[in-house]
Amino acid sequence: VQLQASGGGLVQAGGSLRLSCGASGRTFSSYIMGWFRQAPGKEREFVAYITRSGGNAYYADSVKGRITISRDNAKNTVYLQMNSLKPEDTAVYYCAASAKIYLPGSQGPKTLNDYNYWGQGTLVTVSS
Repeated sequence: VQLQASGGGLVQAGGSLRLSCGASGRTFSSYIMGWFRQAPGKEREFVAYITRSGGNAYYADSVKGRITISRDNAKNTVYLQMNSLKPEDTAVYYCAASAKIYLPGSQGPKTLNDYNYWGQGTLVTVSS
């Protein structure tokens, strides 16, 4: 599957952005979808993931309450709504698709190795 992220840009602290990630192919709903980010000079880190049906989502503590992941399987698209943005949210944001199967109640895909496909990234810059 090919992923294309978009929606990044420059925003002031406290502002909002919505990132989108479109996927090619007919099997989008068979993947858990996630977002990661990589700030300058830092390692890529997990932000959020959403289950195949969209019924459940999991967030990193650093973004919980400010960021919402959602998906539209009919449109082959996953979204990341980011509110109350802070300068420390500045990073390149990547969407990713995981084909892994997880038992109910187990931890979902939160590491880079859990994902099979990656988008090219979109830059989010938050000014203070």
